[in-house]
Amino acid sequence: MTPSSSDLPPTGPKIFAIANQKGGVGKTTTAINLATALAAVGEQVLLIDLDPQGNASTGLGIARNQRSPGAYEFLLGLSSLADAVRTSQIPGLSVMPASVSLAGAEIELIDMERREHRLAEALTAPGDDARRRWDTILIDCPPSLGLVTLNALVAVDAVLVPLQAEFLALEGIGALCNTVERVKKILNRKLHIAGVILTMVDRRMTLSQQVEADVRAHFGELVFGTTIPRNVRIAEAPSHGLPVLIYDNACAGSQAYILLASEFIRRRRTAAEAAQQQASHEPAT
Repeated sequence: MTPSSSDLPPTGPKIFAIANQKGGVGKTTTAINLATALAAVGEQVLLIDLDPQGNASTGLGIARNQRSPGAYEFLLGLSSLADAVRTSQIPGLSVMPASVSLAGAEIELIDMERREHRLAEALTAPGDDARRRWDTILIDCPPSLGLVTLNALVAVDAVLVPLQAEFLALEGIGALCNTVERVKKILNRKLHIAGVILTMVDRRMTLSQQVEADVRAHFGELVFGTTIPRNVRIAEAPSHGLPVLIYDNACAGSQAYILLASEFIRRRRTAAEAAQQQASHEPAT
C-alpha cells in the first residue's frame, strides 16, 4: 500500500521544519520515514539534519566519517549546497548530514550578521536554489528552541509537530507555538503550523486514548488523522541504517507512515489550492 503518484501536488509549501522542543517524541523517525515515503512516490526530497546528535543521518546510513561538509558547514557559509548534500540509498532522497560540530553552531552564530537568516539565505543563494532542485525539503530540528532551530523556522514554509501520546504531551508545546507566532510576526510571514502528528500511540492503553482525545480537542483539524503506533520495528530500523519503510515494509509502523505521507500530500494540495483561490480573488495592484 503506497500513496499514488496522482496524489502529488503541482504546487504548495515545499520546505517543512519537523520540530518539538521535547526530545524522544519520534521527530527524527518521522522525518526519515516521511521523506522516504515521499521519495517512493516519485518526489525529489532533501532531508536536512540539523540535530548535532545526527540521528537522521545515522538512520539513513550516512557514516560518521562522511558527514563533513554537511549541515554545520552549510549553515555557517563554509560549504556550498552541492558539497553539503549526499545521495542516500533511497532513490530520490538526498541528505544533508549533521556532525557533532553543529553543537557549537549556537555559539558561533551569535556574533554573525543576519544570524537568524543564515539557512534561508543559503538555500536560496544564486546557483543553489533548493526550491527548484527538490520537490520537498524536510528539516529535522534539534530538541530546543535555540538559534539553529530559529534558522530552520525562518527558512521554512511551515512546521510539522510530532507529539507523543503520553501524559506530558502538551507540556512545552505552548512554547513552540508561541515561538512560531513570534517568528511569523517578525521574521517569516508565511510561517504556520501545518499539522500535529501523534506518535507512539498505543490504543490498548486508556491513557493513550485520553491523550489523543485531548490533543484533538485542543488542536482540532491541525491534528493528522493518521497516527503512528508504538512499534518495535520502528525502534529497530535505525540500528540497521534504514528507514522502517525499507527495514520492514509490512509492519504496522511502515503502513502508518505510508498513510501519513498520503495525508500529507493531500493536505499540501488543499493548502495550495486554497492559496491559489485566494490569490485569484485578490484585487490587482
